[in-house]
Amino acid sequence: MAESKHKAVPHRPGQGAPRKARPPATPAANADYETIHGGIVDLLQAARIAAARSVNALMTVSYWEIGHRIVEAEQKGRRKADYGEVLIKRLALDLTARFGRGFGWRNLFQMRAFYLAWPGILQTPSAISASATPENLAALAGHFPLPWSAYVRLLSVKDEQARAFYQAEALRGGWSVRQLDRQIGSQFYERTALSRDKAAMLARGQAPRPEDALGTDAAIKDPYVLEFLDLKDDYSESELEEALIHRLQDFLLELGDDFAFIGRQKRLRIDDSWFRVDLVFFHRRLRCLVIIDLKVGRFSYADAGQMHLYLNYAKANWMRADENPPVGLILCSEKGAAEARYALEGLPNKVMASEYQTVLPSEAQIARELAETTRLLALRKPSGDGPSGLQGPGL
Repeated sequence: MAESKHKAVPHRPGQGAPRKARPPATPAANADYETIHGGIVDLLQAARIAAARSVNALMTVSYWEIGHRIVEAEQKGRRKADYGEVLIKRLALDLTARFGRGFGWRNLFQMRAFYLAWPGILQTPSAISASATPENLAALAGHFPLPWSAYVRLLSVKDEQARAFYQAEALRGGWSVRQLDRQIGSQFYERTALSRDKAAMLARGQAPRPEDALGTDAAIKDPYVLEFLDLKDDYSESELEEALIHRLQDFLLELGDDFAFIGRQKRLRIDDSWFRVDLVFFHRRLRCLVIIDLKVGRFSYADAGQMHLYLNYAKANWMRADENPPVGLILCSEKGAAEARYALEGLPNKVMASEYQTVLPSEAQIARELAETTRLLALRKPSGDGPSGLQGPGL
């Protein structure tokens, strides 16, 4: 059998399905297609938003009911001063083992606080409350018009009148959680109370700002929803961040067997705020976690402060008894320039800091690698094909 003159191009894993040539289309066919395509996109987006709202309502009523049952159990066992705390800690262990993250003792205390803040929101017979059927939960869910993340933010408002004001305005104005957070942070309640023209102040408060807008996927990828459904979070940053993180991961693993990959976009929760750590490695020789955070822009002291927040969390929650304290690596990339800084101030002594600096790749070495990756990304062809040697999602 004669050999073909054209060699088949092997398909690489991770590149997606091979592209197929599209048949030529007439202008009329294009217009029809755009109409159909646009209608389907609108339908799916509306369906996803409706599904997210439904999940959020069920999640919220479930958390309210959990808080209700914890408070009832505390009242029955009030003969022991620490009964409630012991109950919550035991529940946290068992529920986390059964349902995964989202049911730690902090979460359960928050659900308890949620019930206590809205104790009369539902006037239902105890029989309904005790019967956790899908029908009963769905019926009760209508009493919680705001998403759970909004109630979490409202819990931080200690004044009951202020909390009721923000809840009412969020419902009336259809505020996003970002808008609610901004209004609480700017003391909108206090400013309105002091204003001579309260109607005008309220009208201005209803106007959203560009930063308040949430993308269609925001409700779907809400960390609270993902936790409640026990789903993995496949969130990815911008194309530049994705390429840099992917390349850095390969670069560190290529240095030898000292670096062991732990995870990407690892989520952590501090108080009522969610954060994401871009990369987490374990260094076998140093026996410590390496927390890596990428910033597209210039280095700032706020970046250092955030890294120390991550390191303190990792030390308290991720570090094992036989490990050394974690080290942070802050990466900043801006217009081809790159900067890398280790965060070593939290180490117990200068000897350990010196050892870390000796064993880990230098800041200059990492910065050069990031700058080269950024340069290659900028040279990509318009077709979207990445240059050789630069691989990663979307490249």
